[in-house]
Amino acid sequence: MRSRVCAVSAALVVSLTLLAYAQPAAPPATALTDAQMEQFLLHAKVIKSKGASKGVTGSLRATLTDGKFTHDAHIQMIDEEKPQFQGDQGTEFNFRDTWRFNVAAYRLDRLISMNMVPVSVERRFGYNMGAYTWWVDDVMMEEGDRLKKKIDAPNVQAWNQQMQLVRLFDQLIANVDRNVGNLVITKDWRIFPIDHTRAFRRNHELKSPTQITHADRVVVERLKALDKDTLKKSIGKYITSFELDALMARRDAVLKRLDSLGPGAVFDRIPWSVKPAASTVQ
Repeated sequence: MRSRVCAVSAALVVSLTLLAYAQPAAPPATALTDAQMEQFLLHAKVIKSKGASKGVTGSLRATLTDGKFTHDAHIQMIDEEKPQFQGDQGTEFNFRDTWRFNVAAYRLDRLISMNMVPVSVERRFGYNMGAYTWWVDDVMMEEGDRLKKKIDAPNVQAWNQQMQLVRLFDQLIANVDRNVGNLVITKDWRIFPIDHTRAFRRNHELKSPTQITHADRVVVERLKALDKDTLKKSIGKYITSFELDALMARRDAVLKRLDSLGPGAVFDRIPWSVKPAASTVQ
């Protein structure tokens, strides 16, 4: 009798093991599409959260799971508006610091095929709405760390192309809060610009047009094709009509600046990722 029970138990263990292997494994984060990341951020359960280590907006680092896949997100719920604000760069009128701009920056990034800003969606946390932004994987350091340690990128051309697009994007969205702490660098030397809550200002002119020196050919063509209706449909929920008009004016100024630089200002993007080097950072 005992041998029969043992045989049944062994068979059950084997069956359960085979069943486990038969279940489809969750894809690695690097294999997920933007749409899959969006769905995860929108619907996965928040199982824990804590204050993010940096920043002044009271943001959170949260861990989410859908039962098969677990990943972190950056949650920002800041939503402030002031007629006048005194900051490090002087007095700013019509000041806005809002999570909405994170979602707008992500969507605009994809509209122009820059593909650098992490996926960000609108979702409630507790009683407040906010932006859930994909926590960048395999971060090696921030730009501030790279500069402090005087570390050069292994592929200078790829690095320069990325930085040139970041600078162009910041002029396009009138980002007044870009700093070396919100440019994160992954182990394969990809740059991810994060935290855009103080962007999309109302100025129609470029704040620093000389920051624009080169641009990817595809990005330029997508900028030319942008129209107000497309922007309204994509990000009209997250920026005001005044901010949208200013964005379109800056788009025109970006293209004018690139045109003044001549054909040499446009490049064809090369692969940005490089094989991680174990000894890159000490």
